[in-house]
Amino acid sequence: MKKIILCPNPTRDVGLAHTETIRMRLQDVGVQADVYPLYSINEEPCEVDKMAHRGRRVLQEAICDADLLICLGGDGTILHLARAAAPYRIPIVTVNLGRKGFIAELAPDDAEKIVEIAVSDCYNIQERMMLDVCVLRSGVSVYEGFALNDAVVRGVTRLIDLDVFGDGQLITQFSGDGIIISTPTGSTAYLMSAGGAIIEPTAKNLAITPICAHALIAKSFVLAPERTVLVKISLSGEKHAYLSVDGGSFDLEDLDEISVTQSRYVTRLIKCEERSFYQILSEKLY
Repeated sequence: MKKIILCPNPTRDVGLAHTETIRMRLQDVGVQADVYPLYSINEEPCEVDKMAHRGRRVLQEAICDADLLICLGGDGTILHLARAAAPYRIPIVTVNLGRKGFIAELAPDDAEKIVEIAVSDCYNIQERMMLDVCVLRSGVSVYEGFALNDAVVRGVTRLIDLDVFGDGQLITQFSGDGIIISTPTGSTAYLMSAGGAIIEPTAKNLAITPICAHALIAKSFVLAPERTVLVKISLSGEKHAYLSVDGGSFDLEDLDEISVTQSRYVTRLIKCEERSFYQILSEKLY
């Protein structure tokens, strides 16, 4: 028998009403599904520094041998589940309970489609590139993580100085609010808001976009996936900065180096709609 797990965000699915509807529909056709909320009601999804690392270990224990995950929430919920599921290559059905929902495939009232997927395996799997992110401090790794959307280096209240390298060659240097290193999936998120290029989600590229750079030559770049991007940060005086990896937060120090490469992990999303990426983009943005 298949092991199917429903992973709702209870702040989006109030009272887990949609989750229970899907669980009962699956039960009606003889499919057992366990419910595993991604967050407790009192925990904010974005606070992944301590709480989520602990919670992710528990989540991984529950899903490590699952055949199918059904995620109910916004894109942030999907990003959280993607990091937990990627090491096990578990396919994810995405149900949008958020606002834009660029990543999510289905709507809450698509219960019958979800049942069909769970019963018949009639679906296509779309693999999305992910990022490995590492912070080096005096040559020693002090943080490691991976992301489906992006890694963001941001200053706090003041401009920070950044040198950006690709495979050891200087790409750009500038003072500004920060920089975004994104996957194609993340190109419709913060990267797009900062003026970066929109990239087809199945492509394999590293996209770099400065945030409010105080330099006319600081432009966006789209790199080949095999490149290693290295960001060197300078925080003189009382300046502060942090690294955000798909919404998490890690405090940076002066002269820290942030390395970003294509991950060996991928996110496996189930695709069952016939709309093209361009149709989805048009509907969401216009």
